[in-house]
Amino acid sequence: MTAQKTIELRSDTFTLPTPAMRRAMADAEVGDDQYGEDPTVNRLERRSAEIVGKEAAVYVASGMLGNLCGVLSQTERGDEVILGDLAHIYQNEMGASFVLGSIQPRVIPNRAGLPTLEDIEGAIRPAGMYPHTSLLCLENTHNNCGGSVITVDETKAAADLAHRRGLRVHLDGARIFNAATALGVDARDLCAPVDTVQFCFSKGLAAPVGSILCGSADTVAKARRVRKLLGGAMRQAGVIAAAALVGLEEMRERLGDDHRNAQSFAKGLAAIRGIRIDADRVVTNIVSFEVDPSWMEPGAFVKGCAAQGLRISRYLGNSPRLRAVTHHGVEARDIDDALAVVAAVLSQARAPVAAAD
Repeated sequence: MTAQKTIELRSDTFTLPTPAMRRAMADAEVGDDQYGEDPTVNRLERRSAEIVGKEAAVYVASGMLGNLCGVLSQTERGDEVILGDLAHIYQNEMGASFVLGSIQPRVIPNRAGLPTLEDIEGAIRPAGMYPHTSLLCLENTHNNCGGSVITVDETKAAADLAHRRGLRVHLDGARIFNAATALGVDARDLCAPVDTVQFCFSKGLAAPVGSILCGSADTVAKARRVRKLLGGAMRQAGVIAAAALVGLEEMRERLGDDHRNAQSFAKGLAAIRGIRIDADRVVTNIVSFEVDPSWMEPGAFVKGCAAQGLRISRYLGNSPRLRAVTHHGVEARDIDDALAVVAAVLSQARAPVAAAD
């Protein structure tokens, strides 16, 4: 009997290292990174900064740590940070920046990936007996907005406003290369308006671990101190940095495949009764959709799919919105199989009750 294949769409963090990554890890030249003496980490930091057009970079263990280093290196105790109410930093990172930095969030509406310029400007405190507004946080692509992207012009407009009012700008660019691919632009252009950018190697780039924070030399020097303060300094990290280098150099060009698979999945979902989705809004590797509750409760749907080998996730705890994320290792035939599972699970559910006359 053939074992049932699992189609893993909960996140692109489930990617596995490629054979080239495994070879690079085995052969990596290493040293003590805390002393700045790991040549592979140093090479990764230089190359990462170059690719996004920044002066310097610091390698960290996770995207959350990268965001922490970015936020805490550009704020002081008591400061206020502006960010959208659906921002990953606000919704998914345990409030770490605010708890550990003794700063407070100034949350504004965030329904389409980018807060409006009017809301950003309205959230900046006047001078006087108020918290000092010191930082604006943006996100591209935007996880909780279904993988939506913000353009170069949109990023520049928000950053120009912030800089004009004396704020710095941090970009949570965990999937910045997905955004660049979807928009057909260079990642440098998307990052040029902001002061710092964090991006992940362990998502679309398929490396097993790690993220990086890029910015000016002075800001990155401060971020290194934050990394140390948070217990994030590393030793012979070249072993994992080697895989990240392979991801950076070899995996960016294939992200369009993930986007096409996501769009194919979205279009297929739109044709299944009981699914609610705007397929045209799927532009990267994240598919956000809902199950009509008159057909099936979302949690039961997720469990039913998992029982048949398809793993998807729910947004923000018990939200009715569901998420599927395509990535390296998920092929077009897997999308067909995933759609078949969705259709089968819904067909087994109770059909919706007709409305009374």
